[in-house]
Amino acid sequence: MYTFLVGLAILFVGAWIYGGICEKIMKPDDRKTPAFTKADGVDYVPMKTWRNSLINLLNIAGTGPILGPIMGILFGPVAFIIIPIGNIFGGALHDYFSGMLSLRNGGMQMPALVEKYTNKAVFNIYNVFICLLMLLVGAVFIYVPGDIAATQIFGWSGKANDPTTWIVYGAIFAYYLVATLYPIDKIIGKIYPVFGGILLFSAVGVFAGLFIEGYQLQELSMENWMGVHPDGISLLPFFFVTVACGIVSGFHSSQTAIISRSVTNERQGRMTFYNMMVLEGFIAMIWAAAAMGLLAKGAATLDHLKAATPVIGDACRDMLGSIGGMVAIIGIIVLPVTSGDTALRSLRLMIGEFFNIDQRPAKNRVIISSIIFALVAGILYWAKSSPGGFAVLWRYFAWSNQTLAVFAFAIISIYLLGKGHTRAPLMSLIPGAWYMFIITAYICNVPIGLNLPYLAAMAIGAVLAVVYSMLVWRHGVKMRNGKVALEADPQY
Repeated sequence: MYTFLVGLAILFVGAWIYGGICEKIMKPDDRKTPAFTKADGVDYVPMKTWRNSLINLLNIAGTGPILGPIMGILFGPVAFIIIPIGNIFGGALHDYFSGMLSLRNGGMQMPALVEKYTNKAVFNIYNVFICLLMLLVGAVFIYVPGDIAATQIFGWSGKANDPTTWIVYGAIFAYYLVATLYPIDKIIGKIYPVFGGILLFSAVGVFAGLFIEGYQLQELSMENWMGVHPDGISLLPFFFVTVACGIVSGFHSSQTAIISRSVTNERQGRMTFYNMMVLEGFIAMIWAAAAMGLLAKGAATLDHLKAATPVIGDACRDMLGSIGGMVAIIGIIVLPVTSGDTALRSLRLMIGEFFNIDQRPAKNRVIISSIIFALVAGILYWAKSSPGGFAVLWRYFAWSNQTLAVFAFAIISIYLLGKGHTRAPLMSLIPGAWYMFIITAYICNVPIGLNLPYLAAMAIGAVLAVVYSMLVWRHGVKMRNGKVALEADPQY
């Protein structure tokens, strides 16, 4: 338990110190935000700080901070240290600067920001990844909550040939369609506080249960600090792809742009963007501990942890009883549902901006959404009907998720260099280079990628990380010397 508690101390003390440093560099002030300057009653709508923060948390915290840490704890207690360090120096920084850059550029979506701070070629590559990821997010975040609801709430089979499975999927689809089409304050802004309450109950309940039930957690030692996965899987690069959302998630940068359009004051950015990612890290820590405790108690097997989903029901019922456990399971279902809806909403906005389609007429929103939902339905059907389909879907989802983070770290570094900072760009350049190494080594080594030998994959990853760093630094200096306008607001 000591390693777990040390990890929590790193998370919260680090957030207080490093979050303040990030805020000092960004220098938020009282100028008008896009919620007022571009108000349209659909996407640009002023909302209160607590509502924006809660919506952003639910947007970014899908199944990743639960399923990822459950599978990640198989590497051992080192997860309790890597998660908070990565969250503070990587994920929370990533979310804060992504949100603030969008805020300072009129609520720009990430593709537009990538085009502004890099070039057309990088923009085109990014668009392929962002569209792919949003479609995968939509499919994954229907599949997982649908299966949990079908099997652990209704007691159905959850199999592809069971009509009830598709009824549950259809219900989630219907909600996604409504949330994607309607103004943000009409559906998402109204229902998310309820979802948030359920989520907080489940998170606090499971956290308290760790102590009430006396779960035994393994401690970090000289023997296990480099990972002890039962299948012999190495810590690098696989842990950092397995555990994404609690540490760093590129998906979040697409979601912070949505909330940047409803933030009413720049000073709300730290709470809305940075602190909500820290809270997601806390959720990841809780579920990593719950999985380890269940395994030590004999209430879960290694196969359960590898599948991840069965652990959710096991932990909730073991800690909170049948009724409390059911409420907690509903809270877990809320997480992916409230990320999937805004993922598809953001994809609709990105497509509209790319093709210059006015999003105010309902007809235009329906046309774009129909195409998106047809593609998601196709991916979902394949994943559910094919043996091993979801496993492949999840691996590509996790890898593309981390790949997007590399782009976000790059534009943050370029922005800071362009503003004349000398040391601050390293805050984003170092995690960006690290994840360039991780995603390259991973896709080069795994069977669903290039299937190269491990050492060769690691070497290629290291080389590309260096190249990435040099290119980002050079482009940032070029923007600074070129006196490029780095924000939309002329006051900057």
